[in-house]
Amino acid sequence: MRPVIRLFFRGVRLVLTPFMLVGERVTRPRGVQRDPEEQARVDEQTRAMALYHFPACPFCIKARRAMQRLSLDIELRNAQAAGEHRETLQTEGGKLQVPCLRIEEPDGSVRWLYESGAIIEYLESRFDPQRAGADTESS
Repeated sequence: MRPVIRLFFRGVRLVLTPFMLVGERVTRPRGVQRDPEEQARVDEQTRAMALYHFPACPFCIKARRAMQRLSLDIELRNAQAAGEHRETLQTEGGKLQVPCLRIEEPDGSVRWLYESGAIIEYLESRFDPQRAGADTESS
């Protein structure tokens, strides 16, 4: 029975994946407009971040949409297929769960932030110019 259930869900994913990816592209949010100097500062800070994701995961899509809305240039690392990114997420991050934001702190330590809601909250608190107390300086 278990193989039949797996086969069913693989079929569902196979059918839904193209629709989810097209939907993400069609409904892409408009990004925040910043002056070039401020955007360069934000880009410098986001170079120390990477989002481990699966392309069609709804929670990953949610996190990527928040990144687009905030005009963040964070490296995307596809961890769905076996390979370097998946292995790094498992060994260094501690678990194979996406989305996961890898944050390299200024002191050199690395922080792994799981859960789309927590990732979005972190990004908004740090980079949303409309949020009170938004910190766009190095922290």
